[in-house]
Amino acid sequence: MSSAFSSILRDQRIRIPSLTLVTLAFTYASTMPYQSIIGITELGMSDHAYSILIFAAALINVVTSLTLGIWSDKLGDRRLLVLALSVSGMIGFGMIYAFRNTAAFMIGVLLFIPISNATYSVLLASIRAATNTMDRGKAAAITSTVRALFSGSWALAPGLIGLYLVSAHSMTPAYGIAGLASLVCFCLYLFLAKAEPRQDALFSQQVGFFSSLARVFSPRVLMRVGILSMMLGLQRLSSVVSPLIITHDAGGSVADVGITAGMVAFLEMPFMLMWGALQRRFRSVHILATGTLIYCVYLVMLSLVTAPWQIYALVVVNACGCAAILSVPITYLQDLIADRPGLGTSLISVNTFAANGVSAGIFALGTSFTSYSGTALLAAGVGVAAILLLLFVKAEKQQLQQSASPR
Repeated sequence: MSSAFSSILRDQRIRIPSLTLVTLAFTYASTMPYQSIIGITELGMSDHAYSILIFAAALINVVTSLTLGIWSDKLGDRRLLVLALSVSGMIGFGMIYAFRNTAAFMIGVLLFIPISNATYSVLLASIRAATNTMDRGKAAAITSTVRALFSGSWALAPGLIGLYLVSAHSMTPAYGIAGLASLVCFCLYLFLAKAEPRQDALFSQQVGFFSSLARVFSPRVLMRVGILSMMLGLQRLSSVVSPLIITHDAGGSVADVGITAGMVAFLEMPFMLMWGALQRRFRSVHILATGTLIYCVYLVMLSLVTAPWQIYALVVVNACGCAAILSVPITYLQDLIADRPGLGTSLISVNTFAANGVSAGIFALGTSFTSYSGTALLAAGVGVAAILLLLFVKAEKQQLQQSASPR
């Protein structure tokens, strides 16, 4: 893993996007924990209105990521995109902090912030473009290391900002901090980033918008994105059902929810580094299947807890499986459209959107006929099905390759 770190530090094409991603994490981590509190509690939005707002914002983020992914491949140099997206973040976060009313909140959350969130996929596309010529295992290790650094920043920010806001009457200063983080991202790319070299082989052909979308919505890609969405949906469901199990079945408190979530977030980083190192020796499919299986074991054990100490005992298992589900799919998704870094990376947003749908579906189905613990058990079953599908698709691909090879 030291090799991956040294590659990041030596190569400016990787170093600057990685540093920007670490800064970008503060925009997410400083606002997401408080967004519902601000919208519903402070500004008086109804639960229904807030749900519609968040769903619409997620749709805009997916559309923006896909569009900019296609466009970034056409442009080659992604510096201007990062600068423009950083400005969108500065406006969106800044207007909520400055005006502190419902109209500013809705415009920021619905328009400017979802557009700004596309910075994540654009930065990862830049890193992918820089690592495309490297050994496959080394490139995967670099991507996992960058994702681990992003998670480390994610884990650090909420605690620091929580301490800052502990005696505040409003949570909106968090959006001011996010606006400053967007400004730092802008400055990093304005002053430090250099032009990305154009790939002549790629740009000798026309990169059409609808032909690019056709590649995204091809059965081969959609099937694999769907399987990964089932896996990521487990993590999304756990974030919903775990606090309910802690406070109901286990008899714990809200403090237990916060402490265990923080412990998992901090442990994710070393586990992501571990999974990244293993990607230099093993295929992403097998690592992802192993990590998801570990997470399924966690969900089964979560469904059996009866006391708070048992939740704490599961933190390591939770973090280990979660780290694989959050980091390994990045390389897997990018490999689905390997010759188009921007388009391949935009699949991350599609995967996330679909995973939220999977999570909502499992929660609705599970809670309609069983308890929160039973819903966690149901999710584990979905995870096992996803693993089998992933391995089946991999085996089928290998069989087709063998049958197509000359004898």
